Amino acid sequence: MVRVRLKRTGTRNVACFRVVVMDKRSSRDGKAIEELGFYDPRSKEERLNLERVDYWKSVGASFSETAEKIVERVRAGKSLKDVVRPAAMSKKAKAKAEAEAKAKAEAEAQAKAEAEAPAAEAEAPAAEAAPEA
Repeated sequence: MVRVRLKRTGTRNVACFRVVVMDKRSSRDGKAIEELGFYDPRSKEERLNLERVDYWKSVGASFSETAEKIVERVRAGKSLKDVVRPAAMSKKAKAKAEAEAKAKAEAEAQAKAEAEAPAAEAEAPAAEAAPEA
């Protein structure tokens, strides 16, 4: 049986993977039938030849879970950064980010109001003087 899965490349502690078509019985880093693409978890880069992916799917190749997720992300045009970042954020980090955004918006609104206040005060005497004349 043919399976689309990842083949590990790179050095120790600097892993990157190739998305390959292999016989199910072959070892992880064994001989591949065909290379379909590349996945680098460190730089969040994913490249696939979608035409060949469709061909192997139509022939009946099974996909590993990770290979299937990579194919879905590439088809959707989403980078791994967009997919992983929001999910990885903890509740504390989300609350902190929201509080900082709120404080920044309030500070900007206050600064804008302070900047407009002197201009409004200068216009008020001029407006009062005009009707009297």
